[in-house]
Amino acid sequence: MRIIAGKYKAKRLVSPKTEKTRPTLDRVKEALFSILEPYIKEAKVLDLFSGTGNLSLESISRGAAFAWMNDKEKLSISTIISNTKLTKSEKYVKITNKDYIKCLNQIIKENIRFNIIFLDPPYESNLGIKTLEFIASNYERILEENAIVVYETDKAFINSLKDKSILEEFVDLVCVDTRSYGNVVLKLYKWRDF
Repeated sequence: MRIIAGKYKAKRLVSPKTEKTRPTLDRVKEALFSILEPYIKEAKVLDLFSGTGNLSLESISRGAAFAWMNDKEKLSISTIISNTKLTKSEKYVKITNKDYIKCLNQIIKENIRFNIIFLDPPYESNLGIKTLEFIASNYERILEENAIVVYETDKAFINSLKDKSILEEFVDLVCVDTRSYGNVVLKLYKWRDF
């Protein structure tokens, strides 16, 4: 696993050998960041199920101003800290070890709004859906205008849903693009008015 582009280009990141952490593949990351290019410069990024910090550090490498990396697993937090030190990006990040709802409530309390949110929860869980529902209910307190939310899941999870249309719209947070890369599915959401 490595940083693909920007000031940390080719920097190798560490990844724990565990089933709980599943870093986004380089080819998926490369495709994703070509989509996100218009959003990255000076962006505030939230990586809610951060794992290794891979997506946040790629964002900072490409010009994001700040990344909030959260994960509830202690092993993930130690990996995120190691990768932040490897890239010497400590001054650009905030790292929290919380349940996703507690993290979102802290964000609201601290009055921070984001340009990009990455949601990469365990594929087999419905945490992505719950998080999208929470963000949609608190949109103006979490997202900047014209922000984008990226939800990474897989085809098996989508196929397991009785009603697949549930992923298309959360109040006025609507899916504007879906991309598939092998088994991986990226769904991109924006507020209806932007």
